[in-house]
Amino acid sequence: MTLVALDGVGKRFASGTEALRDVDLRIEPGEFLSLLGPSGCGKSTLLRLIAGLAEPSAGRIERAASRQVGFVFQEATLLPWSDAVTNVRLPLRLLGLPRAEQEERAAEALAQVGLGGFERAYPRELSGGMRMRVSIARALVTRPSLLLMDEPFAALDELTRHRLNDDLLALWAGSGVTVVFVTHSVFESVYLSSRILVMAARPGRIAAEVVVEAPRGEGSPRPEGFRTSAEYAALCRRATEALEGAMRA
Repeated sequence: MTLVALDGVGKRFASGTEALRDVDLRIEPGEFLSLLGPSGCGKSTLLRLIAGLAEPSAGRIERAASRQVGFVFQEATLLPWSDAVTNVRLPLRLLGLPRAEQEERAAEALAQVGLGGFERAYPRELSGGMRMRVSIARALVTRPSLLLMDEPFAALDELTRHRLNDDLLALWAGSGVTVVFVTHSVFESVYLSSRILVMAARPGRIAAEVVVEAPRGEGSPRPEGFRTSAEYAALCRRATEALEGAMRA
C-alpha cells in the first residue's frame, strides 16, 4: 500500500511566492527516498506537506490511514533543561502513556541510535552528532512507519556525517521504516537512497528521478569501501547531471 500519494500538488504562500507546482509523488513502504536540490527549491515545504504540517494550495494528498509519522528537523531542538531520556519520551508523554512505558521505550530508542548509557545526559553535555541522535530517537520512539528528515546532518563535520549516514542506513535496514530525506548533497543522497527525486526551483517541482541500484554489503545496506568505488562515482555523476539539468531548467 502506498503510504502517501501527491497528485498535482502546489503550494503558494500568502506573500504570493509559489513554492511548489504540479508535484506528483508516490512514497512506497520500505524505500529510502531522498529529495535532492539546491536551497530554495521547495524541499522542506514538500516535506512539511507530506507530514501534514501544512496544506497544499492546489492538488490532492492522500495518506494511508495506518501510517505513523516521525519528523527530524534541521536542528536537534532539544529541551536544554531535560536529560536525553526525558527529551525522547516527550511524544509518549503527550500521548498519555504510563510513565514506566515512556521510560522503557525512550531508553530502547536511545539504544537504537547508539546512545545506550547516555539516558541521563543533558544536551549541553553532548556533541552535535549526539544531540542529533537524541532527536532521531525522539522521532523513532512512537514507532513510526514513515520517518521524515529535513537535512538533519547538514551542520555536522564530514566524519560525523559519514558515521551518522552509516548508522541511519543500518537503522533503516533493521527497522523496516520508510524514510524521506531532504538533502542538497549529491554524495549523501546517492549513499543513502534507493531512489532520488531531483528538484528544480522557481517554482519547486520534481525534474528527474534517479534509481540507485547500488550493491548491498553483508549485514549492511552498503558494502565497505563503497564511497571510494567506481560504481559510487558513476552514480554520483548520474545524480549530478540530473541536478545540473534541473537547475538549467
